[in-house]
Amino acid sequence: QVQLVESGGGLVQAGGSLRLSCAASGSIFSRNAMGWYRRTPGNQRELVATITDGGITTYADSVKGRFTISRDNAKNTVYLQMNNLKPEDTGVYYCNAIMIQKRGSWGQGTQVTVSS
Repeated sequence: QVQLVESGGGLVQAGGSLRLSCAASGSIFSRNAMGWYRRTPGNQRELVATITDGGITTYADSVKGRFTISRDNAKNTVYLQMNNLKPEDTGVYYCNAIMIQKRGSWGQGTQVTVSS
């Protein structure tokens, strides 16, 4: 069964915005800290933002002040609002639980392409 479905990516110009969504199964989402990850060209998957069940957030330095993570616990959905996008933000974005033992299989991700 599909456990994680990311959506909302696209092609934008530098300085633009996108809002990503991730629908997760309850077994992954419920009471777990969730994160948005990205795989940029030539690099490994990196963690860009996290949010606890209670709404406490953290961000990678590279996105701090530009990205905002949020979650809707009633919908088992986590969001990533991305503003002032830069070409180096280009990549495939994924969501999953933070704790390895709580993770589901990685979804297909959603492609974000930022043109200069």
